[in-house]
Amino acid sequence: MPENFQKINKYTNLILPVVLVFIDYLAIVCAESLAFNFRNWYTGNTSLHISWLNFWVVFPALYLIFLNIEQLYNRRAQFWQIIQKLFVTSCYAITSIIILLYIARIAGSTSRMFIAVFWILSFILLVVFRYIVKKVLEKYQLLQVPVLIIGAGKTAELLVQGIKDDAGMGYKIIGLLEDNKVEDGVLEKYPVLGKFSDAEQVISKYNIQHVFIAAPGLEQGKLTKLIYKVQPLVKSMGVIPNLVGVPMGGIEAESLFNEKLMLLRLRNNLARPVNRWIKTIFDYVLTITGTIAISPILIVIALWIYKDSPGPVIFKHRRIGKNGKEFNCYKFRSMCVDAKEKLEQLLANDPEARAEWEKDFKLKNDPRITKSGAFLRKTSLDELPQIFNVLKGEMSLVGPRPIIRDEMIRYGEHIDDYLMVKPGITGMWQVSGRSDTGYKERVQLDSWYVRNWSVWLDLMLLWRTGRIVVQGKGAY
Repeated sequence: MPENFQKINKYTNLILPVVLVFIDYLAIVCAESLAFNFRNWYTGNTSLHISWLNFWVVFPALYLIFLNIEQLYNRRAQFWQIIQKLFVTSCYAITSIIILLYIARIAGSTSRMFIAVFWILSFILLVVFRYIVKKVLEKYQLLQVPVLIIGAGKTAELLVQGIKDDAGMGYKIIGLLEDNKVEDGVLEKYPVLGKFSDAEQVISKYNIQHVFIAAPGLEQGKLTKLIYKVQPLVKSMGVIPNLVGVPMGGIEAESLFNEKLMLLRLRNNLARPVNRWIKTIFDYVLTITGTIAISPILIVIALWIYKDSPGPVIFKHRRIGKNGKEFNCYKFRSMCVDAKEKLEQLLANDPEARAEWEKDFKLKNDPRITKSGAFLRKTSLDELPQIFNVLKGEMSLVGPRPIIRDEMIRYGEHIDDYLMVKPGITGMWQVSGRSDTGYKERVQLDSWYVRNWSVWLDLMLLWRTGRIVVQGKGAY
């Protein structure tokens, strides 16, 4: 336990908002400057004039006001949620700027191109500047909010992993309270400061102001008693209820005061037609743009496969799509042309390989894979042709992993969730370890995605897919 813990705990919540305000102001001014210079360069017209007051004070102030309204200075959140709030802020702020320009009767002399580029750049730079600052603070353990975690089981381990992996959270875990022995793993590096019954003494001794209770298996009476003891002693307290794995996207909480109950309303987001239309538009816009951008890469890969081994460049495999309709799923060919015969021979002669295949329908050391195919699989570039499945309306950019008919039985009661939507090029499975993830967990991830879908979740999964592909984790 660091000696200066009390100082960190006392000043973090005061200093961090000031730092973030300065960083956000810098990002907004940079966006203004870049938009101004881009407009002048693109049009070749340097007559645009923006008053000193608007440039340095009014425009940034409007952004900072909406950033504060969205609680981006006083509330911790996952970074993908921060991105969502920054986008909303940018929209509100730029709309307010346009209204202000019309009220001041200077809209006619202000470039529309400047406003449009400023809007786009302000969002991008706010995200980039925030991310860099968060990562720097995290790396040097500066201005992190100290937090005590009550519980040290599987749920607490997932919570700690989530805090460590997400730049937006900004928590410094100072220790744990646990009645039982802490198992080896993520939690063993943190000190156990006592048992559940020691909560009051530990909070008082270390002047703790933020607590997470991660003990969903605790008996209801004991959990209620623990919450009542801890809540008056701290500024904020988070409780993870016994709902792990339940779809919580778009959840709405409602208090029934007289009955002392909390009602949670859960929505199946992709069961709504309007959300499916939004997802389809999202798919086509990004896919068309992306296909044009990566067309040179597609050509180079196709030539490499053609030269590396005889046979077609594209491999077609029957997969199950929305409503159980089969379609040809496209991939760059990564195996030899007689792969089916080789597989049958291998499974007939190698019991270990047969057991591995029956478990996940994959082989870690697959003798059918070509030299080019090994690289394409490791980098997941073999799946790029699936963008044409998206354009044909058979797949989505993000969604459940496309499966073969023999796998449907393994989905059990979750098969209706899978059949409700189009399978995706990437999804929850791909960003959660890919082939290192057990099959049962894959099914749960697919079901969770369908029930929790949002545009922002898709954007987050696409971003994380890029990181996973670069790392080459779990791909074979």
